[in-house]
Amino acid sequence: MGLTGIGGQEGQTPIDTDEKEGLLIYSITTRQELDELEQRNIGQAIRWILERRKKFTVAEVLTAEFVRELHNRMFGDTWRWAGKFRMTDKNLGVDKFQITVSLHTLLEDCKYWIENRTYGNDEIAIRLKHRIVSIHCFPNGNGRHSRLMADIMIEKVLGEEVFSWGGKTLTNPAGSRTRYLAALKAADQGRYKPLIEFSRL
Repeated sequence: MGLTGIGGQEGQTPIDTDEKEGLLIYSITTRQELDELEQRNIGQAIRWILERRKKFTVAEVLTAEFVRELHNRMFGDTWRWAGKFRMTDKNLGVDKFQITVSLHTLLEDCKYWIENRTYGNDEIAIRLKHRIVSIHCFPNGNGRHSRLMADIMIEKVLGEEVFSWGGKTLTNPAGSRTRYLAALKAADQGRYKPLIEFSRL
């Protein structure tokens, strides 16, 4: 899998009090320690995907159960709320009471795109990634989760090469993050080409 952590914060930044809520390992005190723990957890999720099989079906991946299970696999050793839809509203995402309906609509839309070849394979996976992160299903980890969902869709369902997410030219992480965020904003306006291009850098 080609998941790369885009962005990140200064390693010794203390974790906020509200960030510690739900943390399973209380000895974690800095952002660097948290990032390392999460990355190990995500590595386990990627191994789970690779070990299961070479291919997934559309019906397996495009379910709320799979969306939640993947998040739990990615963060279940780190956060108590891993795999659980958020119960509070954030400055990002839909209203907490609209998560289930919005996710169902997205998954049905994605099935339609695949069945009817509405878009090319890269665009289908990127639209899935963008829409799911826009819903903001979980308290945290939504960006990494959405990228891994796109990786699974493009490689394990659609049979294409996994995305690089700027990883092939990641000599300037700050510049890469700037381009990624700009591409996300373009996608917010319905222009997916910059995000598709970034995913293949």
